[in-house]
Amino acid sequence: MRIGELAARAGTTTRALRYYEARGLLSARRTGNGYRTYDEDDLKLLRQIRTLQDFGFDLEETRPFVECLRAGHPEGDSCPASLAVYRRKLDELDALIGELAAVRAQVGEQLTRAELARERLAAEAEVPGGPEPGCELGGGEL
Repeated sequence: MRIGELAARAGTTTRALRYYEARGLLSARRTGNGYRTYDEDDLKLLRQIRTLQDFGFDLEETRPFVECLRAGHPEGDSCPASLAVYRRKLDELDALIGELAAVRAQVGEQLTRAELARERLAAEAEVPGGPEPGCELGGGEL
């Protein structure tokens, strides 16, 4: 198949295919008139790359999976190098989850403080001569 058909079947662009080729992830064969040609194995490589990118893997992280497929393995994640990439990605995701959990806790604490402050202002407003609750940024009432 030619580059346009491969791009359409893989759900990508011909520009992306040329980029993958320049990065050594995809190999095109050339016809006598210079057209790039591809086969079903190339489509399988592209689907592997696209799936991994959808999961957040950068292009270089897909290389071991592509090499595994090129080596004749039925799946790109059946080689030790691919498994190592999975492990590193899981470690990275675990670290990000930890960071997000910490940020979430801080935002929750800030919300609690803000709600308590608002309740105090509202209670003071009910006392004769107490302050009117207002928004510092918008100048309006809460």
